[in-house]
Amino acid sequence: MTPIVFLPGLLNDAALWSHQVAGLADIAAPQVADLTRHDTVADMAAATLAQAPDRFALAGLSMGGYVAFEMLRQQPERITRLALIDTRASLDSPAETQRRQGFVRLARTGKFKGVTPRLLPALLDEANLNDETLTQTVTGMAQRVGREAFIRQQTAIMHRPDSRPLLPAIDKPTLVVCGRNDALTPVVEHEFMAERIPDADLVVLARAGHLAPLERPAAVTNALRGWLTG
Repeated sequence: MTPIVFLPGLLNDAALWSHQVAGLADIAAPQVADLTRHDTVADMAAATLAQAPDRFALAGLSMGGYVAFEMLRQQPERITRLALIDTRASLDSPAETQRRQGFVRLARTGKFKGVTPRLLPALLDEANLNDETLTQTVTGMAQRVGREAFIRQQTAIMHRPDSRPLLPAIDKPTLVVCGRNDALTPVVEHEFMAERIPDADLVVLARAGHLAPLERPAAVTNALRGWLTG
């Protein structure tokens, strides 16, 4: 069995990876990291490494991808394979940073509402917005993560290092996956990573936005299976 560590994104918890954890149970020993307790990606990475097996495959979505890059900086020898899903190596634009700062200010004044219907179109493909089970999963994760962890996570994201210089040195079998309609980390960001990581494989999924493991669960699980066994 291959040990695999899953890294959730902003306002996500283990529910993000539920299909993958179950669907890969015959070949993998999964562990979902808790990224709610720290306000730097360095501390998130160190805490995850402290709880992880000696050697393991690593899959991260969005903020989880930022943490994955940091884990590669800290202890690359322990990571056997890398999957980057709906994430990017580049930094936020000034406008994106300003938007994050606005969300943090609202949260600090007691106006944290998790993921509301107004925010769902930024996370999900339009075709999935009427899937009540899916939208309840997304809003439920946000409610469980809560305001204080949201502030810590946004702080970590805003101060993360640029991971683009790291890409050419990645020497692990690497899978890059994204939803074709990911509005937050677009396809072009994934093409950039896949072109610069040696021998990386790129999978672009139709009918998916920023949360491909929930929107196209079987497709993501199958892609990860091929990555783990290839």
